[in-house]
Amino acid sequence: MRPILLDTCTLIFLNEQAPLAAPAVATMRAAKEDGLTYISPISAWEIGSLTSRGRLQLLTRPERWFANLFEVPGVKLAEMSPDLLIASSFLPGKPPRDPFDRIIVATARELGATLITRDRALLSYGEQGHVSVVEC
Repeated sequence: MRPILLDTCTLIFLNEQAPLAAPAVATMRAAKEDGLTYISPISAWEIGSLTSRGRLQLLTRPERWFANLFEVPGVKLAEMSPDLLIASSFLPGKPPRDPFDRIIVATARELGATLITRDRALLSYGEQGHVSVVEC
């Protein structure tokens, strides 16, 4: 089983208990059994930014909310090394313009992970064949 990387929007949908596409649910269940679920540190920044601008309402402080994600067995924080950040600047094909999306893609590629997302730019990049994606 290939590992998965949960995009920030997926984390928010899970938190809000929004319905997810069946293929995404199946992929996440399989990864959970194998303990191969990752979250990028850049998602912490995105959650903080959305909360500070009032675009996301949480029941706890963003720091606590993000930390709670790792209380689920098998969920790990992905590494965000300088090499990974540089790699996000040299993605093949026509990568997303958003630097945070590029970091997410570079992380998925580094881990050999399938990216679970609903982000149109990331799904489009996956269609180019440069990263494995499953729409949630």
